[in-house]
Amino acid sequence: MNIPVVPVSSKPLTKADFVSSQTVRWCPGCGDYAILANVQKLMPELGIPRENIVFVSGIGCSSRFPYYMNTYGFHTIHGRAPALASGLKIARPDLSVWLVSGDGDSLSIGGNHLLHILRRNLDVNILLFNNQIYGLTKGQYSPTSEVGKKTKSSPFGAIDHPINPLMFALTSEGTFIARTLDIDPKGSSAVLKEAAAHKGTSFVEILQNCIIFNDGAFQHVSDTSQREERTIQLKHGEPLIFGKNKDKGIRLKGLKPEVVELGNGVSEADLLVHDQTDPTLAYILCQMNTPEFPMPMGVMLNRPRNTYEDAVEEQIRHAIEKEGPGTLHDLLYSGEVWEIKRMVTSKGFGQIPEDDFYDNEPQSYKKQDLMTSQVGEVPLRESVIVNADSSVASTIRLMQEKHVSCVMIAKGEKLEGIFTEGDVIFKIMPESRDWEKTPISEVMTANPVTVNHDDKVVLAFNVMTVGGINHIPVLKNGKPFSYVSSETLMDYISQHS
Repeated sequence: MNIPVVPVSSKPLTKADFVSSQTVRWCPGCGDYAILANVQKLMPELGIPRENIVFVSGIGCSSRFPYYMNTYGFHTIHGRAPALASGLKIARPDLSVWLVSGDGDSLSIGGNHLLHILRRNLDVNILLFNNQIYGLTKGQYSPTSEVGKKTKSSPFGAIDHPINPLMFALTSEGTFIARTLDIDPKGSSAVLKEAAAHKGTSFVEILQNCIIFNDGAFQHVSDTSQREERTIQLKHGEPLIFGKNKDKGIRLKGLKPEVVELGNGVSEADLLVHDQTDPTLAYILCQMNTPEFPMPMGVMLNRPRNTYEDAVEEQIRHAIEKEGPGTLHDLLYSGEVWEIKRMVTSKGFGQIPEDDFYDNEPQSYKKQDLMTSQVGEVPLRESVIVNADSSVASTIRLMQEKHVSCVMIAKGEKLEGIFTEGDVIFKIMPESRDWEKTPISEVMTANPVTVNHDDKVVLAFNVMTVGGINHIPVLKNGKPFSYVSSETLMDYISQHS
């Protein structure tokens, strides 16, 4: 794939380079501010040019994120950010793509899309802001709200069993799964750096406080006076130890974890050692929660796997080696191709089966250079010419008899106008007049745009497209010769390109 090279400045980037000119419009005190600051601070450390970074979002408070990052970005539709991020990464695998979403956007309407981007393992970084509430729509319970949560949409308490975002990612075959806290800049920075370095889909749940509709949802782990006792910081290759005095740990009892105090015969050697590559251990960690266990923070799983975009590139390369580069025409006419029998023109005026207009036998159309093809090479319809004094009624009867959708009005060898089936619909049918006595000159389109018999097909196509014209007279040596319809012209182009 040929990627355009954009000249960039060699000057080192700073956090300020990633701050956009847009006014940040989150509620004062929202946890999104802290996440935004952490991400803006992280970006320069990645060493990636701003023009190669893209933030994609769906719908929700968190989805305003792309506006506040001085990079490229897409604000997409509810739950569909993974679909757009996937297409972008496949088309431009060189880009650093970040997907920002909320628990409602990703795990409700967007659950199916989130599942598939995780299993496909595109090299995309997903930041899921989890505040356990719908904030943008003013406080309804979300897929992660706890049982019994009283909200505007659950006045007697939510009865839904909440989704565990980390378990969702793990069972969707995610290859990088982590959790951090909005107001923990040190922990967030470490997790996001690992996520950016991971080759594949990285999924980071960020516990985020909604000060208006769910204030204090994670107070039990965010309060600095309790955090060391109620969280455990995961470090690859190190035992699972926590507590203010580092005097507690996690060990396995059979297949179940348990909290133990160090001492009295229990040492670090008895504790579980964190292994980011072990999905079984990740399963255990993703289910641990307060108050029975400390909440694990950090990277649960980091197990690289071949990425989807690499597989696509490899498949394309093998196909080209085997089949050649191919053309659009070959693609459209490959496999099973059949003809749909239809009417060449619309009912009532040109009702003639296609087999009466084209050959009855299947056609193998010869590719032509449409830049040199002439209008005269297009299968033109029979020329029907009337004079300006002919009545409207007689002209319509002639159109029905000849199965044409357009007649030309001429005086001698000079074209004066045209009358089409569209004129019947928009000019004749709405009025009640004596059409037997009304001359066609009163309702025709006078001085129509024309093309010559030897003009290029692309010229006729351009004239009809730009002018919104469905029928255009064809002149030969300055005299009325025939007409071409937009339908006939499109058929010709599609069959010979």
